[in-house]
Amino acid sequence: MNLEREIAWQARNEPIDIAGREALLIELIAALTRQEPLTGKRYNRTIQDFARRGLPWLSKAQVLTAYEQLCIAGYMTFDPDTRAHLQMKPMRTQSGVSVVTVLTKPYPCPGKCIFCPTDVRMPKSYLHDEPGAQRAERHGFDPYAQTASRLHALEKIGHPTEKIELLILGGTWSSYRRDYQEWFVKRCFDALNGFEAATLPEAQAANAVGIRRNVGLVVETRQDHVDVDELRWFRYLGVTKVQVGIQSLDERVLALNQRGHDVQSTRDAFRLLRLAGFKIHGHWMANLYGATVEGDIADFGRLWSDPAIRPDELKIYPCMLVPNAELYDYWLRGDYVPYTEEEVVEVLAACKAQVPPYVRLNRVVRDIPTTNIVAGNKKANLRQIAQQRLREQGTPCQCIRCREIRRDPVQLDELELRDRVYETDATTEHFLSFETAGDAPTGGRVAGFLRLSLPDPALAHPLPELAGHAMIREVHVYGPALNLGDDSRGEAQHIGLGVKLIERAADIARAAGYSRIAVISAIGTREYYARQGFTLDGLYMARTLL
Repeated sequence: MNLEREIAWQARNEPIDIAGREALLIELIAALTRQEPLTGKRYNRTIQDFARRGLPWLSKAQVLTAYEQLCIAGYMTFDPDTRAHLQMKPMRTQSGVSVVTVLTKPYPCPGKCIFCPTDVRMPKSYLHDEPGAQRAERHGFDPYAQTASRLHALEKIGHPTEKIELLILGGTWSSYRRDYQEWFVKRCFDALNGFEAATLPEAQAANAVGIRRNVGLVVETRQDHVDVDELRWFRYLGVTKVQVGIQSLDERVLALNQRGHDVQSTRDAFRLLRLAGFKIHGHWMANLYGATVEGDIADFGRLWSDPAIRPDELKIYPCMLVPNAELYDYWLRGDYVPYTEEEVVEVLAACKAQVPPYVRLNRVVRDIPTTNIVAGNKKANLRQIAQQRLREQGTPCQCIRCREIRRDPVQLDELELRDRVYETDATTEHFLSFETAGDAPTGGRVAGFLRLSLPDPALAHPLPELAGHAMIREVHVYGPALNLGDDSRGEAQHIGLGVKLIERAADIARAAGYSRIAVISAIGTREYYARQGFTLDGLYMARTLL
């Protein structure tokens, strides 16, 4: 965004003076509230009607600010549902937290993957015209500026920012110098805290009791960079979730695409990450060089049939052919043929039908602007198309994202506590969830869940201080994000689901013979776990099971 556009954007979102316009603004807000759903077309038509009556053309951010001003002045009674209705993109915070994404500076990647975009202006695999990349470049890849601007943008459009999941993207995080990593994370925490700390531990200590708390820290790396030393470094930084590019579980496909590691590397990395308590977020790619539709569908099934894999979250990235990837030359020679739209939909529908109910399928297509795509599918709404195909087949997706409770009101007595148990190569996993009665889509909506790992006591633990500990790897309560201390008005958050899940996990661990239970706490959730009897013990929080 150039300077002129930046100034225009800011001017368009400046708060307006409500003096003398109170009655008309109240009428406008009432008119917008009656629009269900408040689509862009309906919003513009309503604003146009009121512009003819004397109001300026107002952005949603300006309308939201005017509503808050009217409530403060006593002209209206504040209603969180009205605020949510007026918000831009309310889906952004309906998973219980607000996500802030930042990008690291351009830096060489150790990978040589032929499908990966290469843009010298960006970290490896990112293109300069992707939305997140544009924001990062506009701020000179400065972590403080990126974080602060995203917080400001979220607040301006009415989203709470007291519980922030920080998502750090940019090639292979582990390949960056550690002094850069520490500085980058500290500056992100400085932006959350609103002041500059002298050290990362000082910034973390402030954030643990601050107004804007970090409730999750995510980085992305390669499986061949994960070892015990890296686990400890991640925890020092405050990392709670790690994204890893699985790409394929077919050794031939990995080799053809010059991925640089084998399937066993993925198994080894996932075992270490899981035993250390991290949430595991995998990336899997369809339509790689050498792949077929039938082979991809079978390969996706191995994510779940192989006990050593079984990630907690997944992104499906059908390969997109861009001119600055080496794969482009293969296409020019006729050696690579992208799937047709129908073939991509066939693969996605078949894959979504296989996703276990303990997995969150975050994305099914990469957010690459279609102007960069040379050949193959260019549709961005593949998830909706695939889901429609599944509904027609009578096999709706069972993943967590498709079953989240979102904004629907819920009462505790309407929920069932379910315990789905599955094995990995080193642990027994309990996926505890509070769900509505029945099966998705008519029921089985997820209000909250907990991931409990029970390590195999016969195996040596990579982190000796965790030997004999059960591990809580994630506690997540869904519904629209509520600020710290806010009371629930029917939302899933703040009705005690997290506490009940933790106590149930403690009961299961105790019955299985564990004397201690640990949790991989984010910096900003330490106080919450302290109230549940956990104390900080090195890199984790833990409590004794009596």
